[in-house]
Amino acid sequence: MGKPVIIEDYNPDWSREFKREKEKLLKILDGKIISIEHIGSTSVKGLGAKPILDIMVGVNNLEEVDGFIEPLKRIGYEFVSHKDFPERRFFRRGQWRAGTHHLHIYQFKSEHWNNNILFRDFLSTYPDVLKQYHQLKKELAEKYRYDRVAYTQAKEPFIQDLIKKAKQERKNK
Repeated sequence: MGKPVIIEDYNPDWSREFKREKEKLLKILDGKIISIEHIGSTSVKGLGAKPILDIMVGVNNLEEVDGFIEPLKRIGYEFVSHKDFPERRFFRRGQWRAGTHHLHIYQFKSEHWNNNILFRDFLSTYPDVLKQYHQLKKELAEKYRYDRVAYTQAKEPFIQDLIKKAKQERKNK
């Protein structure tokens, strides 16, 4: 049985840990990347989350990422090939299904890049939506305690709906 899905209360250490990781990443990838963002639930003040830091790196071209595999390995990140997600390169620090840091590399300003930013910023802007999402996460963590894949899939409709609302709001501004 895998590691259980546990939603912890928001922890301000997540933000500090992101800043430390960003510094490490900039040291080894400086000049090769455009931007580094803290994404996912740990990036939203007040939102409970699995204690996994999601970091997003933007590059001009995903082909460049092959050159990152060795430098990232030296600071503890393992490349994980996901053929189902050709628009992303993924690295994990920590054990399989129990990582402590997830590094997502996208083409800068691509739809996936923008959606991650929209999702984070929308939750940060609307406390009522943040509460709804937090409640949903806690309920799904109970329901899918030992099934991380099902937990993640069950959140997807809420996430996609929220991204749609965020895009609509941005369009109306």
